[in-house]
Amino acid sequence: MFAPAVRRALKKNKTLRYGVPMMILVIGGSFGLREFSQIRYDAVKAKKIKDSTFDDWKNIRGPRPWEDPDLLQGRDPQTLKSKKA
Repeated sequence: MFAPAVRRALKKNKTLRYGVPMMILVIGGSFGLREFSQIRYDAVKAKKIKDSTFDDWKNIRGPRPWEDPDLLQGRDPQTLKSKKA
């Protein structure tokens, strides 16, 4: 007896038909996003930069478009020309 009344109410009332499912998606989505973003932040906290060793690190600048990359990386241009020829 109760099911036909509810079904009839859902067909007639647009708020119940479209609004309630929309609100459930919006509110449920915010809770879901909160959980997934928390996982991301927890993973970042677990990664410790102190564990990395930077003793043998060397800063190497990349070439600009107008620069010769072989000269910049410390390679000898004479040996490179002989290999190309």
